[in-house]
Amino acid sequence: MRKFILSNIYSVFLNLVLFTVLMIGIQNNHERKSIDFLIFKTIDLPIGFIVGASFIFGSVSGNFYNAIIRISVKD
Repeated sequence: MRKFILSNIYSVFLNLVLFTVLMIGIQNNHERKSIDFLIFKTIDLPIGFIVGASFIFGSVSGNFYNAIIRISVKD
């Protein structure tokens, strides 16, 4: 468990910094869109937030997946 936490701490920190920059950067964005997912519809969000949040989520989940695979192979 300790290896998992240590291998992901840098990625989580970097993604938190990117998320903070994203929040600061979208303050004056007036173009908004909503996402339709099956029968659900989101509130209107800035396009930059949707793209940035998707990138950050993909980065975090990819890093966690990679860490799990690396730890599983070593055991």
